[in-house]
Amino acid sequence: MSTVASELPHDGISTTDPSVLTRAQAWRVVLASSLGTMFEWYDFFIYGSLAVIFGARFFPEGSETAAFLASLATFGAGFAVRPLGGILFGAVGDMIGRKISFLATIVLMGISTAAIGFLPTFETWGWAAPVALVGFRLLQGLALGGESGPVSTSRSTRHISGVVPGRVGSKRQQVSVCWLRWSSSSFAACR
Repeated sequence: MSTVASELPHDGISTTDPSVLTRAQAWRVVLASSLGTMFEWYDFFIYGSLAVIFGARFFPEGSETAAFLASLATFGAGFAVRPLGGILFGAVGDMIGRKISFLATIVLMGISTAAIGFLPTFETWGWAAPVALVGFRLLQGLALGGESGPVSTSRSTRHISGVVPGRVGSKRQQVSVCWLRWSSSSFAACR
């Protein structure tokens, strides 16, 4: 007997009957999803707030402008791989469950962010420092792409009955703007 992937009870939630969650359970899923989004976007945006500092620390001396542009290109590299993260973690979510995929994106983002924090500078490591920085930014982009699209949106909108799914999904997306402001203000406060 063959089972279709959409009929498997991933995450303890039946995907064939979207009304299995109570309203309170559904909003708990939305809250958890929103918290994951907030943490992921904060980790991602804090790099943008610190791009000037990263340029001076992780790229060769000589031209501040070139170092700053290289730092911004590294920031952009994370955005470039977001679609791949969506494809990768969407497939993982389909195979083993959205909850596991969601947790994997959060762990990957956390590990990448911590690794960037402990990364030696250009002065210490030479060219290995910017290469490692780009690598960790790419991992952050994969994690963000996996969390933002298929994992979190699906978990927060798929199982709520009696509520317009677009309204619920939009609440989750609105929190990313809040964390952009928080990352910028936390940088300003520490300066």
